Amino acid sequence: MLNRIVLIGRLTRDPEQSYATSGVAIAKFTVAVDRPLRNENGERDTDFIDCVAFKQRAEFLHKYVHKGRLVAVEGRLQIRQWQAQDGSKRRSAEVLVDSVDPLDRPRETGDEDGAGAAGGYGGPAGGFGQSSAPRQPMAPPPTSIGDHPDPFGDE
Repeated sequence: MLNRIVLIGRLTRDPEQSYATSGVAIAKFTVAVDRPLRNENGERDTDFIDCVAFKQRAEFLHKYVHKGRLVAVEGRLQIRQWQAQDGSKRRSAEVLVDSVDPLDRPRETGDEDGAGAAGGYGGPAGGFGQSSAPRQPMAPPPTSIGDHPDPFGDE
């Protein structure tokens, strides 16, 4: 039997950190993952997937990963069942995290809107590693080898 989940998406908020009575660190967070197909309006729907990390992973998330960061999460699906105060039975699904890797750069300090270099929801377009500085035009390529001063690097 196999129970593996791999997600790539953005954190919807900063991880919530708490500690179990045994002192184990716990981090709860939600990852927004776009669906691969577009809906009837031509837009991509988004799934919001709850995740839970423990111990060193929880400490790492709390310290280094914040809202809007693009992350890769690997873990397993767990279904929890409980009885609510009104007597109804409830269920929830969450990913128990085995590994989490940030896939973009952390936001810059002093960033007021919270998106920063992470390019989170509402953040600047352009993707990973893109700067907002205007690009310099490239020189046109040679039209033939004869246009290059030394096509073989012998001079």
